[in-house]
Amino acid sequence: MKILVIGGFLGSGKTSTIIRIGKEFSEAGQKVAVIVNEIGEVGLDGDVISKYGLDMTELTSGCICCSLKVNMKTTLTLLNKDYHPDIILIEPTGIAFPQVIKNEIDLMDLKDTTVQPLVTLIDGSRFKQLMKEAKNFAMRQIIDAEILCINKIDMIDEIRIPILEASVQQLNPKAKVLLLSTSREDEHWSEFVQLAMGDMPSQHGHHELKTTSADTEVIDEATGKPVEQTMDSIEASGIASYATEFVLDGRIATDVAQVTAKDIMTALKSKVIELSPEFVGHIKLFIESGSNTVKTNLTAYDQDITMEVIDAETGQVPRLKVLSAVSSIDHDKLVHIVNDTISDKLAKQDISFRHNRPHDHGHDHGHVKPIDLINNN
Repeated sequence: MKILVIGGFLGSGKTSTIIRIGKEFSEAGQKVAVIVNEIGEVGLDGDVISKYGLDMTELTSGCICCSLKVNMKTTLTLLNKDYHPDIILIEPTGIAFPQVIKNEIDLMDLKDTTVQPLVTLIDGSRFKQLMKEAKNFAMRQIIDAEILCINKIDMIDEIRIPILEASVQQLNPKAKVLLLSTSREDEHWSEFVQLAMGDMPSQHGHHELKTTSADTEVIDEATGKPVEQTMDSIEASGIASYATEFVLDGRIATDVAQVTAKDIMTALKSKVIELSPEFVGHIKLFIESGSNTVKTNLTAYDQDITMEVIDAETGQVPRLKVLSAVSSIDHDKLVHIVNDTISDKLAKQDISFRHNRPHDHGHDHGHVKPIDLINNN
């Protein structure tokens, strides 16, 4: 069994990457399982991954990097016992230190298991803003990586790519730096899969990765002291986060769900910019209509809102889910913005709803627990 941890800051493209690599290996006859960790009690990425036919276990309510030392082993043991996967893909929350997760798995000394090189995705289209808004945290993720993927190169001017490559390599000289776009089927994707998994056949030849995690210190510019690897990653990130869910009364037409989602996201973007003019982070909003899911994303103040419709019968009561994680903003203000905006926009569309308010555990990571496995045989 192979275990691959794919980390990266909020909105770097982890879910899209995991879906694609998981589908490729599934279609090649491999049994793939996915472990997803998100902030708060409302899971979003796990829902999307399961819609693509991948088995998943979703771990919520806390920070995987500092609270899952016991539950991760339990989860891996259950997955291996009940599902016997060939590959397990782990997606930490974007404000985790993935190296801590990989270290914990290494220490478990699991039989017949290989832990693959640690992958960190970097959103190349937001690199400048990321290094401005969350530099110390982003640096910790970058220098811990064994494979650094500059993602979303389809959104970057070609003239900037070599400069970006050089900058990233300078931050972690020990890592293998790759270019990547999950929307393209090219040599970059093939090289990534070969290096990350080690045995994906490709016409571009085989590459062997020999590297170790960097041990460079990250210096906090405000204090002049090294950033501790063991510190709470949520606290270290400087990101305010809030996840919640609204249960909707009855099925909603796809076009209505699309208009509603776009209205909510546009309003959220505007209100967040008022408080944090150059924010980075990730605002994800899903509306499940019953017959499909409308998925919207926003990753920075200067980025466009993206929308995707996933056609899959959910079998669930229609609902709206949102995860907001934003830099340089007060947590309580973020909560009010999200709740008030969604309530207002749903009311204007004459959509009846019930707000399932989450329990606020704050940083009490003792509430992390695995949810039942979803098997899509």
